[in-house]
Amino acid sequence: MIKLNPEDFLSGQLLLVNKPLTWTSFDVVNKIRFVLRGYTGVKKIKVGHAGTLDPLATGLLLICTGRFTKRIDEFQGMPKSYRATILLGEETPSFDAETEVSQRYEISNLTIGDVEKAMSTFVGEIDQVPPIYSAIKKEGRKLYELAREGEEFKPSARRVNITKFALVENNWPEIIADVDCSKGTYIRSLAHDLGKAVNSGAYLSGLVRTSIGAYKLEDAISVEEFIATYNSK
Repeated sequence: MIKLNPEDFLSGQLLLVNKPLTWTSFDVVNKIRFVLRGYTGVKKIKVGHAGTLDPLATGLLLICTGRFTKRIDEFQGMPKSYRATILLGEETPSFDAETEVSQRYEISNLTIGDVEKAMSTFVGEIDQVPPIYSAIKKEGRKLYELAREGEEFKPSARRVNITKFALVENNWPEIIADVDCSKGTYIRSLAHDLGKAVNSGAYLSGLVRTSIGAYKLEDAISVEEFIATYNSK
């Protein structure tokens, strides 16, 4: 990678970063901000991300520095692509592997053909209900905080657009699928709803974001690579 000057980060840069597993998006922002404080000598350098990834997801995270933080909304609005691993026959409250399995289903009569047929029904504009374990706010508090306190509620549905939901690999009862979608789409909800659509259950067991607009994961750097490059002048 080409090493940038301190002034480049202050004037504004867009960094493509491969978010590590278990890290939050803010963990990545905080680490890069810490490194750039030392590299630029500016304590209040602006750093932000354009589009949250859950801790159990990996893949492309767009990091904006300096004046580019004013363009975060622009980057967030771009369509996104994911490679999703979905486990059929089980459900979790969080719709992913963060919480324990809450219900299991018999799937001996379910076929991959049934699943692919159901997947096709989600392509297009749909009303999607976000997971209760999400960062969406209700009366100033994040939904996952309320969920962990045991409060019962149902988030409001939101209109999203899914342009691709296609099977890539069948490792029954786990499948791998590619998803292209609009801003605001929850792949966890898509996995959960797929389970319901085949009269069973499902949850998201793995997720990689592969692109945001024209920006690709293959062009991203690791956090370790960024630290090694910019940890000192």
